[in-house]
Amino acid sequence: MPRNHAPLFTLDGTGQVVRWSPGAERLFGRRDEEAVGRSVPELLATGPPDGRWLVGRVPGGSGEPEWGVWQAGEDMGDLDEAVLDAVFTQSAVGLHVLDRDLRAVRVNPVAVGMRGVPREEIIGRPVLEVYATEGVTGVEGMLREVLETGRPVRNALVRLRPRLDPQHEHVFSTAVHRLEDGSGQPLGVVVTAVDVTDRERAQARLRLLHDVHERIGSSLDVERTARELVEVTVPHFADSVLVALTDAVLRGRAPDLVPEEGVPLLRCAAVGGAAGFAPVTEVGTVLLPGLFGDELPKAPTLLPTGEPYGEPGGGGPAGIRLVAPLAVRGQIFGVVAFQRRDTSDPFGPDDLALADGIVARTATCLENALRFTREHIVMTALQSWSLRQEQTTQRAVEVAQRHRPGGRGGGSWFDIIPLPGARVALVVGQVQHAGLSAVATMSRLRTAVHSLTTLDLDPHELLARLHATTRRLAREQGPDPQLGEPTASCTFAVYDPVDGRLDVARAGGSLFAVVRPDGSVDLEPVGEGSFLGADGPPFASAVHLLPGGSTVCLASDVRDGAADPTTGRLVAALGRPDRGPEPMADDLQRILEPDRVLLVARTRLLTPDELREWDVPLARSAVAEARAHAADLLAEWEVPVDSFDVKLVVSELVTNAVRYGAAPITLRLVRSDRTLICEVIDGAPTAPHLRHAKAVDEGGRGLHICATVAEGWGVRYADDSKTVWAEIALAPQG
Repeated sequence: MPRNHAPLFTLDGTGQVVRWSPGAERLFGRRDEEAVGRSVPELLATGPPDGRWLVGRVPGGSGEPEWGVWQAGEDMGDLDEAVLDAVFTQSAVGLHVLDRDLRAVRVNPVAVGMRGVPREEIIGRPVLEVYATEGVTGVEGMLREVLETGRPVRNALVRLRPRLDPQHEHVFSTAVHRLEDGSGQPLGVVVTAVDVTDRERAQARLRLLHDVHERIGSSLDVERTARELVEVTVPHFADSVLVALTDAVLRGRAPDLVPEEGVPLLRCAAVGGAAGFAPVTEVGTVLLPGLFGDELPKAPTLLPTGEPYGEPGGGGPAGIRLVAPLAVRGQIFGVVAFQRRDTSDPFGPDDLALADGIVARTATCLENALRFTREHIVMTALQSWSLRQEQTTQRAVEVAQRHRPGGRGGGSWFDIIPLPGARVALVVGQVQHAGLSAVATMSRLRTAVHSLTTLDLDPHELLARLHATTRRLAREQGPDPQLGEPTASCTFAVYDPVDGRLDVARAGGSLFAVVRPDGSVDLEPVGEGSFLGADGPPFASAVHLLPGGSTVCLASDVRDGAADPTTGRLVAALGRPDRGPEPMADDLQRILEPDRVLLVARTRLLTPDELREWDVPLARSAVAEARAHAADLLAEWEVPVDSFDVKLVVSELVTNAVRYGAAPITLRLVRSDRTLICEVIDGAPTAPHLRHAKAVDEGGRGLHICATVAEGWGVRYADDSKTVWAEIALAPQG
């Protein structure tokens, strides 16, 4: 009978199989339940496997004689022992053989050398008890599961501090396999271990650098970037981190150059520590220069110190401190101080290289954030809109305005410009290229719009001249193709509260909608036109007569391939005219992309207390009658104005219309909060002009007198008429 080998299967005295080993299952292709209880002839009916067989008596559990069956061959016992000895003495992998009670029965020299535990302290003792002093926990369940189920465990990471190197945590990749006898019964487990500390540290550094690039710089905010640096590096890189920024950077000014000597004024921008550590200083505190050494470090540097951040009793970790500058292209943004507990691994050369990568990324993000902050300040200053625009146009429209910055650059604007005759101009525009140059272009276009409105041009004509201005700006930028020619969208609408007339012209595809009092929504009151600076004019234009209480909605154009909200969402936001402009603006803003400006204007018509008109016959006698109408109206309205000035202006304007104009002639007086507006409309296209009369001339002084008495005067044209107007200031109240 072969020594040291369990039989493949066992027979009782009658030749019936009583035990069937896993080896027999593999050899004969029959499972245990298919073989036990059957006779040998039945099992070998299809023919036995090739080879010779040995039969020998084995002890039986019932006391009856039992016979074991082996496959004849060379006795491998001695060779098995030789192989096992070679593995244990020459393998570079640490080996532990544990019995069923998880006691160590054999270890190889490599396992002893890895952990520094003498062999005599291991053999015969529970392995969990041996390594508990080195910080090994949580592995008992894994070992017992392998022992019970036979399913091996591979590449399980175990962390400990071996006796040979207690200052550093080591990581071992372990594998556990069950040991079985010939019948498949468990004898114990074998544990292999390989020191993968260097590999795990390298992977941890790569993971940390990945987190640094993913999480730092998520917002264009200097202080938020500093806090993100703390959040990423605690506790994965350091147990305590302090980020100090220069006072200039925190105030939004340009960073200083890296000083040759000394340390600039630094304030704490962010600080954080691992569990159990209170903040060592408060955010905003001015920090002592000694915290970062006698001079500002030019690269990540180790500073030995016995106190946390150089302050006795600070409550933070003491030991070696790693300080690193936050600098880009010779400009200093701040300094970072990393520190670890005494029980943590001290900083090494690899940590210096890792810190250099961390601060380089952070400094770049700080530079971007500071540039954005400074440009945002400029953009905000350039894109500021005066509230007085709303106050001076309340007689024509009630306005709500919105602007939700999105951080993608400025270039959008709106204006509410009062015009003669109680009219108002509503303007919304968008420069297509984002950035500070777009804001500068926007500012120049906005100034041009204000200048052109003084000419009382038709909206289409105004956009044509604004287009010429945009083309001139493109030529001034030069031939550099990287800058791109500036183009812009613009919607310019003029509303007249006298008759509800809305004249509109549109360049580009900015949002423009009209909501009437009955709830009907017109999303295309005028078609899209070509961009300013592109292929226009002509531009799309239209005229609408709106009932009082209509709502005009304008929003700047979309950018970066975005689109306007769907028709359904727009109608849902605008289709309730019973609400005021402010709620409508809130609903509309929620469905628009950031960085788009929005203007919502509720129109109104002038009442008889604000407007009066008379038809004037084409006769000289009509002048006196016009003066009488004006005098009676001033008495009715009780307007605080010099009636002589009003009658003088009315006389001169009506006289010019009767003498040089054409029928029909209309006299109109409009009352506002600040002025009384006198308008005379006639059917002649020729315009009056100022001239200086000679001393002997009997006429020619009318418009000169009007210009002296009135705050302003002018002429505007329609298709078949012209209007000459003058504004007379009201006396201040109280």
